[in-house]
Amino acid sequence: MSDVVDKLAAALNGHDLEAAAALIHEHYRSEQPAHPGRAFVGRAQMHANWQAMLAGIPDFRADLIRSVDDGDTTWSEWSWSGHRVDGQDFQVRGVTLFEISNGQITAGRLYLEDVEREAVGIDEAVQRLSGLRPDRVEGP
Repeated sequence: MSDVVDKLAAALNGHDLEAAAALIHEHYRSEQPAHPGRAFVGRAQMHANWQAMLAGIPDFRADLIRSVDDGDTTWSEWSWSGHRVDGQDFQVRGVTLFEISNGQITAGRLYLEDVEREAVGIDEAVQRLSGLRPDRVEGP
């Protein structure tokens, strides 16, 4: 099944939208659990989404860092990069869980996030999450 994800990466890197869409089931279900409003169904919407992505990021690159099969699910770690047509850097990292059947991706759960442009230390990150700043611990 990892070969399907390898083919997806190759199609995206080749900016071959039709080859990428051919790997997606007609009734594909996509969800992003950290962003529930981004859920959608269908190959047609995937095609429209990636048509905009590839047009908006003409040097889009998808690096498949690693993937592993678990039953009918392939877990994959990705790094996406490029430059948007408005000149901004584009960098996304994260993990996808793709359900695959008969050589097509039937469902996906995407845990992909923009890479922070402005470094935020762990103290500030914990404070943003919990409302409290952690005590400083010195040394290992």
